[in-house]
Amino acid sequence: MTGILPGTPRYFAWLYSDARLQGLLAPLLGIETEINAALQPGLEHSVAHVRMTWWAEEAQRLRAGHALHPLTRALLAQWPHAAAAASAGPDVSGLVEVAAWDLAGATFETRRDLALYCERWARAVILVATSAAASDLPTQTAQRFAAGVGAALCELDMLVSLQHSARLGRLRLPLDELAALGVAPEALAQSPWPAALCERLQERHRELRSALAAGCALLRTPAHRAALRGVLVWAALLERHSRRAAAALPRPWRRTRWDGVRDALRAWRAARRAMSPKIPNRPLN
Repeated sequence: MTGILPGTPRYFAWLYSDARLQGLLAPLLGIETEINAALQPGLEHSVAHVRMTWWAEEAQRLRAGHALHPLTRALLAQWPHAAAAASAGPDVSGLVEVAAWDLAGATFETRRDLALYCERWARAVILVATSAAASDLPTQTAQRFAAGVGAALCELDMLVSLQHSARLGRLRLPLDELAALGVAPEALAQSPWPAALCERLQERHRELRSALAAGCALLRTPAHRAALRGVLVWAALLERHSRRAAAALPRPWRRTRWDGVRDALRAWRAARRAMSPKIPNRPLN
């Protein structure tokens, strides 16, 4: 799929989706890639801001039911209410907001700041995909699923690449928590990490894996699990990445060739489990 690296959780999410969800994820994740292109190291800052401004305006046009970019037009064409002139289009503004946050090198002062960042991403990606691919899912359930699974996916992505992000000047932990642990922000860019930080990371990984499991368990019918199979595959892979990252502490997890093979097998198993007529006792396995 254009713009998404093969072998990544996003790629497997698309690969194991049905035609409906594939048609949504392809442009949606492509839009994310286009927006995040403004974060490329070495890109002139003024150019990055021009790109970000354009995409902020395009997100507004998309929300109003109009679009200029081929990817936003493709996403709008998949939106179930696209034919209704009075209906709003999908809201991807959260992708612009989180990218603008990263472009500014902003930090999370508190856990609430980090949660809002993850919620914005979740609404722009997981809620948009859920609303269109499983349109008969009750609205409240769809919102709970998107918020729980989406926010956990976003934060786990950040925790798994914690050191890499820190070296780019992006701190993925709240400053008040680091201060309470007695850990300097610059310590995130180096390893091995202090014991207090590792203990907190272990705890947060466990909390986020539990949130993923609880969110996936909201899909109680085979039809809804099938409709959102790609998202369940995505969750299964991030759950496994979380365990690998936690096991690697006090150093960051570094992927190997065999990790790619294991991910491919994990994705296949998760896709088969999502298609089971029985409600899984362990949604991520």
